[in-house]
Amino acid sequence: MLWRVRTSMPDRPGTLATLAQECGAAGVNILAVQVFPGVESVTDELVLEVPAHWDADEVGELVARAGAQAVVSLPCTPDALVDQPLRYVQAARSILAQPARFPEVVAALFDADPEPADDSVAQDAMEMTVGDVAVQIHRAAPFTATEHARGASMAALVSDVLQRGREAMASPTPGRRLGTGRTPEFVTSTHEVVAEVEGTPVGRALLAEQVSPGSRRLALEVDPAWRRQGIGSRLLLEGARAAARLGDDELVLVTGADNQAVLPMVLGSGLRGRIRMSGEVLSVRVPLRDLEATRL
Repeated sequence: MLWRVRTSMPDRPGTLATLAQECGAAGVNILAVQVFPGVESVTDELVLEVPAHWDADEVGELVARAGAQAVVSLPCTPDALVDQPLRYVQAARSILAQPARFPEVVAALFDADPEPADDSVAQDAMEMTVGDVAVQIHRAAPFTATEHARGASMAALVSDVLQRGREAMASPTPGRRLGTGRTPEFVTSTHEVVAEVEGTPVGRALLAEQVSPGSRRLALEVDPAWRRQGIGSRLLLEGARAAARLGDDELVLVTGADNQAVLPMVLGSGLRGRIRMSGEVLSVRVPLRDLEATRL
C-alpha cells in the first residue's frame, strides 16, 4: 500500500540516512523523495510502500522514530510517483489551454482541494492572485515557501495569458467583425442591467435571490455575436453597483467550470473577486465594499 508522507526534519547531515534505516528495519520501501528547503528545518515529502494492514498512526510512528515532526500521512495512488517537473509542465499546458480551470488544475498539482474541509479538520490554505482575482486551495499538510513560490508563478502565467488575450481583443486583426461597431447603452433598473444597441438587448445582468444574508446571486448573459468586447465585464460592474445600492455585501456569479470567459470578464471589470471550483461548478464571489474604487 502506498502512503504520501509530508514531514519536517532537522536540517543536519545523516537525517535521511536515519530515516532510511528505520524504513529498512520495518520492511518499508521509500519510492520517492521530494525536499523543500527551509531555514531551520527541511520539509520532506515521501512516498512509502508499507504493509497493507498499516494505518496513519503506524506510518507516523515510523518516521517519528527518525526524528520527524509535524507528520501528515495520507494514502495515495501510483500517480504520486509521476516525475514532479513533468507534473508542472502538464499543469502549465492545461492552464494555457483553459485558463478558467486554473483553480482545479493547481489544486490537483499541489494535492489540495479547491474548497476547505469542514471546521473539524485543520487545514492550511494557499492563496494565489490572477490579476485581482484570488484563488485559494486547501489541504492538511502545510504549504512550504517553495510551494507558495511555485503557486505564484503559475498564477502569473495565467495573468500573462489573459492579458495577451485582452490585448488581442483590443487590436483586432484585419477583417475581424466586432459586432456592428456600435456602442452599447447600459440601462439600469433596481434588479437588472441591460446592454442595448439601438433598442435591441445584447446582454443582461439580473440580480436574483439572496443565497445568504447580504450575498446575492447574479445571472449574466451576453449575445454570442457581441461577446469578447467587454460587455460582460461592464454588466458585471453595473450589476455589482446595483447590488450595492440594494444593501448587499457580496455578489455571487455561478457558471460551469468550462466557462473560459469568467476570468477575463472579472479582470476586465476592475472588481476584486474570489474564484472557487467544486466539481463542474465554478463560482465567483465579488465583495462590494471596495466598489467605489472601481471605474468605467
